[in-house]
Amino acid sequence: MDDKNFYQSRNQNNLEKIEYLLEELPPFVNDYFIGIENQTSTLTRLNYAYDLRIFFDYLVKKVFTGKTILSLTLNDLEQVQSYDIERFLSYLNNYTFNGKQENCNERAKARKLSTVRAMFKYFFSKERITVDNAAKVSLPKIHDKEIIRLEVNEVADLLNCADTGKGMSNHQQAFHEKTRIRDVAILTLFLGTGIRISELVGLNNEDIDFTNYSFRVTRKGGNQTILYFSEEVADALAQYIAFKEDSKEIPEGEHALFLSLKMRRISIRAVENLVKKYSRIIAPLKKISPHKLRSTYGTQLYRETQDIYVVADVLGHKDVNTTKKHYAAISEDIRRSVAGKVKLRDNNDK
Repeated sequence: MDDKNFYQSRNQNNLEKIEYLLEELPPFVNDYFIGIENQTSTLTRLNYAYDLRIFFDYLVKKVFTGKTILSLTLNDLEQVQSYDIERFLSYLNNYTFNGKQENCNERAKARKLSTVRAMFKYFFSKERITVDNAAKVSLPKIHDKEIIRLEVNEVADLLNCADTGKGMSNHQQAFHEKTRIRDVAILTLFLGTGIRISELVGLNNEDIDFTNYSFRVTRKGGNQTILYFSEEVADALAQYIAFKEDSKEIPEGEHALFLSLKMRRISIRAVENLVKKYSRIIAPLKKISPHKLRSTYGTQLYRETQDIYVVADVLGHKDVNTTKKHYAAISEDIRRSVAGKVKLRDNNDK
């Protein structure tokens, strides 16, 4: 499966999930989704559908008791007061959905409120409701989370663990030799380029160019970008590709770069699990994910270049503020570097 087909398949899967969820939502939500289709990705609309399902479930439980979700109308939506939405945010602290107890942190609450406000704003702008009470509700204050990343020594420990299997259980050791070269290549690529997990999973053999030490990725929005890698990354990739070339198990015509043990394109979940497996051994107190490896690379790249714009460009951030927000160490280093720049008195005046 090439890049185009891979992303088309994932997009189609999201569309099918959206269609399924729309059957559980009020009919007017379908109009809303058609209206925003050209301005949003399928993944964004899928997340909207999940959030709205919880919001409407709350409405029929707490506001419009006796009604069903499918019987709700735009006239009902117009009757929703700002305090109903504020109570919805409080409800998210501890609620039951489909028989399961759930709770939301402040970021999850903010996302759900943003989803609800976007829907109200759409119908108000289209003059299908006469009042937008959701706009009167402020987003919850988001407290900065601690940025978790690996230190330089932990990066080396992680790669050594994947290479040698040191610290693994007997059960893990049984599979290690089958995945060792692949896992080292995956971790090296994360830590050496800052690639996103979706970009890594979508890579094909033909995307790698060893002549120019570069590879092609498809970024958010479908845009393709050329990224470059070091000799260290090149060595890890070359070893893995050579290992694959010696394998007789890989199906003919399989283009995916990284394969599962079933010799199919590796899944996002499988990559997340392998990162978790090795990181638990070398940094058990840190919850390391592929995104945390991306944070590790971004922080190290800034410390080497001292250029926030270079980091933003390499990581694919459209706004440099995104880079600053996600890499707290960068802002900390910037503040530290300017601490002595402003002189209060000339030394000669002392």
